[in-house]
Amino acid sequence: MDVGSFDLADPPPGFADDPFPWYAALQARSPVHGLGDGSWLLTRHADCAAVYRDARFSSDKTELFRPKFGNSPLYEHHTTSLVFNDPPYHTRVRRTIAEALKPKNIQPVARRLEAFVAERLAELRHRRECDLIEHFAAAVPVEIICTLLSVPASERGPLRRWSLAILGALEPSIDAAAQCRGNAAVREFLAYLGELIRHRRQHPPKDQTGVLQSLIDQTREGELSEPELLHNCIFLLNAGHETTTNLIGNGIHMLITHPDSARQLRREPGLIRSAVEEALRYQSPNQLGNRVAAASVEVAGHRFQAGDQITLGIGAANRDEREFPDPHRFAIDRSPNRHLAFAAGSHTCAGNSLARLEGRIAIGGFVKAFEGAELAETPRYQQRLRFRGLESLRVRL
Repeated sequence: MDVGSFDLADPPPGFADDPFPWYAALQARSPVHGLGDGSWLLTRHADCAAVYRDARFSSDKTELFRPKFGNSPLYEHHTTSLVFNDPPYHTRVRRTIAEALKPKNIQPVARRLEAFVAERLAELRHRRECDLIEHFAAAVPVEIICTLLSVPASERGPLRRWSLAILGALEPSIDAAAQCRGNAAVREFLAYLGELIRHRRQHPPKDQTGVLQSLIDQTREGELSEPELLHNCIFLLNAGHETTTNLIGNGIHMLITHPDSARQLRREPGLIRSAVEEALRYQSPNQLGNRVAAASVEVAGHRFQAGDQITLGIGAANRDEREFPDPHRFAIDRSPNRHLAFAAGSHTCAGNSLARLEGRIAIGGFVKAFEGAELAETPRYQQRLRFRGLESLRVRL
């Protein structure tokens, strides 16, 4: 396998379906790999972890995204949301998110999660065959994040389309149609949230609790500006939706195709925590991250210069044999499991605890309920590089 000309902007055939042979080859032969646009790709676990934890590598995408998005709604969104910024902005906004996600605001949603999963599983029992992405994996995070942000059930229809369009624009290479879809999604999302927040301000809840209410209160107190409130609500809806859908879908797929692991989990239901961690490692919902060198820094024997753009191969790092023995084996009792699915350092995903909770309840509940589930057809991964999830997962129940 010749990795010399490997480029994320023009990946080899079949890469989106199975990138892992390429990742292994890059780790062995070109762990600091130059890409066609002059940027760099890191694929080893130790190198990616080092960059994540080093403040000399910046998350600020103000300059990087301008040539890609221009002066557009996509540019405004992705340079305002939490994930693509450095301190002090990142520190301030992350603090508001952490305040909103305090246990007092999450506990009622956790109870709703258990009830919703039970309801969905009961509905599935009446089907001989179904698409688990559409009818289960995508439904769970939409229900939970919309409950957190007080989005009425009757108004949730466009959310998945908006989310896919906005996050799809983060792919290494996109065409004009994807740009157009992404910008339209941001505009529609902002208009919807503006109306939702206006109504919430006019009709505040009696108990004054909840994630949305916390963010509105913090905006009133000057912790967030109005655009920051809107864009970080979009960020929460997107981050809590697409990647968790992928976690649930990928995890169930792995357990159906690894029946010994499914039987092990039924015998030892306490393994659900490590099973979710292994699903996050083995088929990481987020495959790529990005940083920019803010100074001259050496990593893995390579001297990066200020301004160098770096892609962190999360999916590759999570299959690195230097960190994980037998990395291509799906092992639900793997320990330790220091994967990078939620990044690391100060940018560790703020919602990782909620995503893990959703994964444990949804995946564990499905495996317990449907011992005889089997694939009705070979599933296909979405043809995206940054986010890894199935287009559909048709299963006979």
